[in-house]
Amino acid sequence: MRLDYAKILPAAPQSLAEVEKLVARSTLDPRLVELVKLRSSQINGCAFCVDMHTKDARALEEEEQRLHLVAVWREAPCFSERERAALAWSEAITLLPTSGAPDDVYQDLTTVFSPEETVTLTLAIALINVWNRLSVGFRRPAGDYVSTRRPAA
Repeated sequence: MRLDYAKILPAAPQSLAEVEKLVARSTLDPRLVELVKLRSSQINGCAFCVDMHTKDARALEEEEQRLHLVAVWREAPCFSERERAALAWSEAITLLPTSGAPDDVYQDLTTVFSPEETVTLTLAIALINVWNRLSVGFRRPAGDYVSTRRPAA
């Protein structure tokens, strides 16, 4: 690890964690949020976050097969219309400089998500991109993460 950003500036990850709590309190399905975080982390090449969100999704009882197929979700029939819209939006926002957040992707998103969910989902995508940049930039090692997530009762 290049440096421990949480140790050097603890207020930064603490502030990000507060925004994560806002996303967690939303009406979005936690498994859908994990799929989106996983997809953005794959695109950004963040090994720590891919490891984390795969483990968190599994802790929420996401199917292993679907986790393997997130990278190729367009060709995989196991994702719902909502999940497809969220994954497409995740890619568009993560690849913003080249995608420009296309109108058709946004339109598909807003047909299956409420305005509040659309904002919350976009916030979740923006947050995972911040975490990815911290983890990749400072070379946070992957593999040791242990999930504390639990399925809803």
